[in-house]
Amino acid sequence: MRIGTYLTFPKGQTKNLPMVVVPHGGPHARDYWGYEQEAQILSQNGYLFLQVNFRGSTGYGDHFYTAGEQEWGGKIQKDIADAVHWAVEKGYADPERVCIYGASFGGYSAPMNPIRYPDLYKCAAGYVGVYDLEMMYKKGDIKRRDRGLAYLKRELSKDKNFLRENSPIHNTDKLNIPLFIIHGEKDERVPVEHAEELLEKLEKEGKPAKSLIVANEGHGFYSEENNMRLYTELLAFLDKHIGVGSVEKQPVVNQ
Repeated sequence: MRIGTYLTFPKGQTKNLPMVVVPHGGPHARDYWGYEQEAQILSQNGYLFLQVNFRGSTGYGDHFYTAGEQEWGGKIQKDIADAVHWAVEKGYADPERVCIYGASFGGYSAPMNPIRYPDLYKCAAGYVGVYDLEMMYKKGDIKRRDRGLAYLKRELSKDKNFLRENSPIHNTDKLNIPLFIIHGEKDERVPVEHAEELLEKLEKEGKPAKSLIVANEGHGFYSEENNMRLYTELLAFLDKHIGVGSVEKQPVVNQ
């Protein structure tokens, strides 16, 4: 199956770059070639920005769309990982400086891809992400409508073992990289309990994560002030683990 990708490079740079892979939301949405705010923010700060139209993305036909059903934690994650391997093999990305960041379904993939492919990443940042698939049936606005419940059954199944196997919150033992969890307290699509319960579990396991939980924001931040805070903290997190800060931490080798 051919997977579409978009790369946004820092100006004048094309090789061996620190890279952030950014899976889109949905998962039945897609990325387009055009102006993308986050691609500009990250690339202007020195990061290669990789977008992946994994299976389940719209715009590639019914077969491609339905291939993503019940594959949230499976083949969709493989498509994302394959795109990372591709960027590394092309020489665009430094394999020692790769992070994953995304919102909503992308926020789910942010911890889920490192759970499935732990050797690929140095850090992960989830923004308004889904971390407990069982909770989708209990909380949030999707379950309030019949078509929402039908969507969940088609996309996720109702098998509890399946839901647990494909939920980040039940696989935290496999998460051993720095995490940044971002959420709005008034999120109705993916309630803040997803973030709170994941952070609590990580704390109990001795893996405290950086967090940014913001009042009066929902499924995505709208306030300019809150967005400034989000991207300032995200860039500091990336700089520390795969950017300028991570390079500065490397031991000096005598020539």
